[in-house]
Amino acid sequence: MARKKKEPTINKKAIPNAYIENAGVLMEEKITDTLEKNYMPYAMSVIISRALPEIDGFKPSHRKLLYTMYKMGLLNGNRTKSANVVGQTMRLNPHGDGAIYETMVRLSRGNETLLHPYVDSKGNFGKCYSRDMAYAASRYTEVKLDSICNELFSDIDKDTVDFVPNYDNTMLEPTLLPATFPSVLVNSNVGIAVSMASAVCPFNLAEVCETTIALIQNPNHDIISTLKAPDFPTGASIIYDEVELRKIYDTGRGSIKTRSKYNYDKSANCIEVTEIPYSTTVEAIMDKIIELIKQGKIREISYIRDETDLSGLKLAIDLKRGTDPNKLMQKLYKMTPLQDNYSCNFNILIDGVPKVMGVKEILNEWISFRESCVRRRLTFDLAKKKDRLHLLQGLGKILADIDKAIKIIRDTQEENEVISNLMIGFSIDEIQAEYIAEIKLRHLNREYILNRLQETSALEKDISEIEEIISDSKKVRKVIISELKNDIKKYGKPRKTDFIYSTEDDISNVEIEIPDYNVNVFLSASGYFKKITPQSLRMSSEHKLKEGDYILQHEETTNKSELLFFSNQYQVYKAKTYQFDDTKASTFGDYIPAKLSFDTDETVIKMKSVTNFDIGFFLFVFENGKIAKVPLKSYETKTNRKKLANAYSNKSPLVDILFLDSDTNVLISSNGGKSFIFNTELIISKSSRANVGITVMNLKSKNLVSSVKVIGDDIPENLQNYIAKGIPCVGLSSKLIDVDNQLSLI
Repeated sequence: MARKKKEPTINKKAIPNAYIENAGVLMEEKITDTLEKNYMPYAMSVIISRALPEIDGFKPSHRKLLYTMYKMGLLNGNRTKSANVVGQTMRLNPHGDGAIYETMVRLSRGNETLLHPYVDSKGNFGKCYSRDMAYAASRYTEVKLDSICNELFSDIDKDTVDFVPNYDNTMLEPTLLPATFPSVLVNSNVGIAVSMASAVCPFNLAEVCETTIALIQNPNHDIISTLKAPDFPTGASIIYDEVELRKIYDTGRGSIKTRSKYNYDKSANCIEVTEIPYSTTVEAIMDKIIELIKQGKIREISYIRDETDLSGLKLAIDLKRGTDPNKLMQKLYKMTPLQDNYSCNFNILIDGVPKVMGVKEILNEWISFRESCVRRRLTFDLAKKKDRLHLLQGLGKILADIDKAIKIIRDTQEENEVISNLMIGFSIDEIQAEYIAEIKLRHLNREYILNRLQETSALEKDISEIEEIISDSKKVRKVIISELKNDIKKYGKPRKTDFIYSTEDDISNVEIEIPDYNVNVFLSASGYFKKITPQSLRMSSEHKLKEGDYILQHEETTNKSELLFFSNQYQVYKAKTYQFDDTKASTFGDYIPAKLSFDTDETVIKMKSVTNFDIGFFLFVFENGKIAKVPLKSYETKTNRKKLANAYSNKSPLVDILFLDSDTNVLISSNGGKSFIFNTELIISKSSRANVGITVMNLKSKNLVSSVKVIGDDIPENLQNYIAKGIPCVGLSSKLIDVDNQLSLI
């Protein structure tokens, strides 16, 4: 009998790393379990620790940077190189100096991202309204904290907020900043987390503080009466919509329309744009205007340039002679980011939980947070005053009989027994005895004694007042109101963004002038589309095509016509001819499935240009011998829809799509060698796009319709026998005729 082979033993102690059970073994696991274990912790980290602001108005990266600058003494000191701050911030935020410096740039006065910048900057910090204006490296710029940061760090060292260890447990950092005003609404904050985002628009500081005061005094206060609308650092104008604003204030979601401001220089015939929407950049506006000029949609502009300099933003638009600047601006507002939307999403972390809130709810949360800060500060002050009072009360007992105290100290043999002897002699505790023992002899005079007694009385009064405030929520709120009024006085500024009411200036009815001219449109078998002017086609008519491709259709139409593209997935895609650029025959053109966002594996099979939907119809010819007659009117839509589903029937494979202006004669053939001619008036028209049609050709088993051709009203004499008197029809044998040759004679 063979001996059983002994399994090798593993010496776990010999393995330097921990022994892992099932190491290297593939185990089946549900993907939902994998996501929960591996992805969810990352998602929660991004949501809680990175992307969303908290009730103090800051993301962790902002808070770590500002707190570092506070600890560096940059609140009242001189500026230091930005690189120094970036390096010090790495102690709290180890995510790379580039990210830290970018955060500093957006918080700086020079970048103009915030209504009330937190960083007083010197040097080039770029501009929020310019995409290409880069900021200088951190070694060249200098920073310190702006004066408003006094309100962010007010009493932070008095236990007003919680502190936690940093990532390597070498220092503490605050979880929130005890701001004395609702900074969460004063400065904009945008963040993209996992599966959620936040976009808080900025409001005027004075209006926010006044609204908070009014809400403290009256919980039913109408927010919109004091908080007029957002106020953007780039100025511009808000198109005032009270319904939309109330929706934002109530739900925390909505959209605000903002419009650029401009001046017209009559002598230079030039429009000067001086303020633009906060949500765009000068370069984005210029790119869009240039694109419209190239497409021929804007013809009134001769030149456009960016004249932004140290004095501020300026976008100059030179006009052609005779152009009305106001009408042109109405066009540009409608077609470019000179008028843009700011989407609001007030998603804020409350106690570590993301929550979308309206303005009133945000302010109530901030008031609750600020009440906690004020109470903690008062509690801290109360403890300090009680400790001081406790010492002075002990001192009072000594001062009542100084000679006795001196005698106790003088008669004590050893120094370490002085404290205990004083405690016994005057019935005081150790802390009081230590304080008394440290008093200098020079202080044992009448003036010192009287001052200490007065201080004791003042402390007792202060302690009584503080205890009264802490126990009364109304008095705590009075403290908050007093701080808010002080913030308005010190930091309040006039609004930068004004209002435009829709009755004053409405661009919804502005008609965009589309140039109309004759064009030739081409569609290749592979789906490439070209729009070519007759002049360009006369200069060069030889088409550039990919290998194996060929021109499938050619139509003459106008630039204002509408194009229908039928796909193999029973859908039709609609587009305007002017949406395509004029091109040349020597280019490939636009690939329609990509241009019109076709579905996966969807291709274009037919094109039709339309100038009048009231004339004509389509014939959809199917392999099963049926033909559907659908009026062109069925494809007209009142709205600007880009795709129509069920454009034709899917019950049988399609042979061809014919478009006819009126009824005429058509030749239909099968793969069984049968053909006949019929007039399309024999087919009943149905408005339903996906109708299956009627049987036109009777087919034998396994036979299919193979082709269909338009013959017209003049039928050759040798084809007269093929005319069907009615449908459906079987047809005659077509072997005796050369169809292509006969058709070429028409």
